[in-house]
Order: sequence, then structure tokens, then C-alpha cells
Amino acid sequence: MAFTAKLLLLGSGELGREFTISAKRLGCEVIACDSYAGAPAMQVADASEVFSMLDGDRLRAAIRRHRPDFVVPEVEAIRTEVLAELEAEGVAIVPSARATVMTMNRDGIRDVAADALGLRTSRYRYAESLDAVQAAAGEIGLPLVIKPVMSSSGKGQSLVRDAEGLAAAWDHAVSAMRGDRRRVILEEFIDFDYEITLLTIRTRTGVLFCPPIGHRQERGDYQESWQPAAMSPAAIAAAEAMARTVVDDLGGYGLFGVEFFVHGEEVIFSELSPRPHDTGMVTLISQSLSEFDLHARAILGLPIPAIAQRGPSASAVILADRASDTLRYAGLAEALAVPGGEVDVRLFGKPSARPSRRMGVALARAESIEAARRLAAEAAGRIRIHYGDAAVAGTDGDA
Repeated sequence: MAFTAKLLLLGSGELGREFTISAKRLGCEVIACDSYAGAPAMQVADASEVFSMLDGDRLRAAIRRHRPDFVVPEVEAIRTEVLAELEAEGVAIVPSARATVMTMNRDGIRDVAADALGLRTSRYRYAESLDAVQAAAGEIGLPLVIKPVMSSSGKGQSLVRDAEGLAAAWDHAVSAMRGDRRRVILEEFIDFDYEITLLTIRTRTGVLFCPPIGHRQERGDYQESWQPAAMSPAAIAAAEAMARTVVDDLGGYGLFGVEFFVHGEEVIFSELSPRPHDTGMVTLISQSLSEFDLHARAILGLPIPAIAQRGPSASAVILADRASDTLRYAGLAEALAVPGGEVDVRLFGKPSARPSRRMGVALARAESIEAARRLAAEAAGRIRIHYGDAAVAGTDGDA
């Protein structure tokens, strides 16, 4: 069978699943890799491999064995020095090995944004012990936010309001961090009005932007998102200028999820992912080309026409509330029948559940953002997860 390109996908969660579908529609061959069998992207890929992305020897062997046209990271926890080594040998890393190295850890991308590029960020310090946490807190002041430098989906994040909470926040961060670095970042607490994700696409012909996406988080993890987020033209222009600066510095081609805090007209850089973003799942219903379509086109060097916004749209997560290897879903018909607009549901096909694991997302489009958010939340609430003989609605918590 002839393919347009061979892609090796590193990480095969729900974002990788939707990306694989987009890439397959463009004629690509996709080999999906993850640390467990039956991961969501593996179910729709041409082939799969099971190994830890932090196992440098197995990562190197897989890339050399498959000889892909593009290596496409989907997760943060990857042995990035192997990607840098292979890129130097001519392997195409998406968007670039440097981007992967800089964004695998929060300290890397924060140092680039704040120090090298001079972007407005919150004040921050790093710490590798509880004593260092306490000293850094004295410099930044309370309240503050503590996060592992390597994690995803808000894992290990705490808002600390008084000195008595620092030890528990350090323990929580260490227990939830990915990889092998016991290091946290302490950030000044920003009393922002709202936060957004600006999906930024770096192509061979220039940088493109999607309309800003608003989102709500709990304990650092996204619960719902909506597009377009209400922003002034000046705030949008400031966010786009900062996003363009940082993605041009990182280099390569693909879609970046750039997060900002907004306070009045002030826009403050928060984080960046060099890949599709979880809050961007709303684009599956809100745009003519989803974030996954855009990522695939940018990687392959294909034209991207004007990105049409289809109307006020929202997403709401569907979450498990317990651990189980036996799952069944109910309520899909009821969810899709929610009246008042267009509703869709994506179940990710994860083979097991754990408390607060993201298992699916409900999508809605309506006449207003408020109506779309209401529809998405109602649809998510109608999906019930059966664990053996029990059934619960999966609508609240962390992924």
C-alpha cells in the first residue's frame, strides 16, 4: 500500500488518536507508541509498539527500525536527548528536537520565554528540596502555585495560601511528577480575569492563529473549554505577538498550544505545548479544520486555507471516578439528544479507568457561548460509566 508519509507517534492518548485519524485521512501511515497496549491511538493506527518513552534505548531502536518520515511526540515525558541525537543524524522531529527539549520541562520553556525572549510571565523560582521551596516562597511571597517541572494535565499542582501548606504541596508535586527529576517551579499567583489557549500554527509559509479558546480548570486540569473566548482586539494582538515570538524561536512546523493569563488588557505568558492541546478538542466542532487537521497539514507542508469558525462552541470532559479494567458506557443516545444546538460525543476507548481519568469529551455548538457550555455540560453528564455492575455519571474531577 502506498502512503504519503510514515509517522511515528510517541504517545497514543486521546490527542494522539484524533491526530492519527486526521493523518490517516491525508494518506499517512501511522505507527502509534505508548507504555501500554490498546492505547486510544493504537486502535486506529496502522501498527503499534509498547515501550516507555523514557527508555532511551528502545526509543532509539524504534525510530531506527521504522525509519519514519516524521517523529511526532504526543507526550511530555520523552527521552529528549535521543530525539536531539537523531535529529542531528537527519531524522525529522516534530516540530523540532529543540522545541521538545525546551517544553518537556516547565523550567526550559519558562527560561526561554522570560529570559531569552523577554516575554511577560509571572515571577518564578525553582526548587529541588523542601528547604529550597521554603526559601523560594519567601522571595516570591504568598499565595503562590507549586508544580512539578515535568507533568501533564495539572498533575501535582497546588495553590498554596500560607507557609503551613508548603510541605504538603512539595510532597504532592514530587508524588505526581513524571520522569526522573525531583524539581518544582514556584510561581507568583496571578489574579487573572481569565485564561486562554491560543492555538498557533507554524507553517512553511508563515504563522497562523485560531480564535482564542477559553477554559476552566480545577486543580490545574481542564474541565471545559469554549471558542471563541471574548477578548479585546488589543489583548488578542498582544497574545499573537508573544506566541509568534516563542514559536519562531523554537522552530519547526506544526501546531503549538500557547497558554496565557489575561488581566484587563495585560496578557501574561503561562505555558506552551508543541502539539495539539487538550482544551483545543473544542475545535472538533467549532472549526472547519480541527487542531489535529491543522497539525497534520503543517507537518506535511500542505496548504491551510482560511480557518472558518463555525459558531459559539464548547467542550466538557467525561471522567471516571474509580479504578477498573472492566468498562462499559451508557447514556450515549440521551447525550446526543440534548436539545438546543448541535451535540457530539467522543469516547476515547481507554482500556482501563482510574479516579478522575479523562475518558471522553462532549462537544456542543449553539447560538451563544453560554448555551454551548450548558449543552456540553449536560451531554457529558448524561454519559454513564459502568464498572462491572455499577454505573455513575463521569463529569467532575481531574483527568
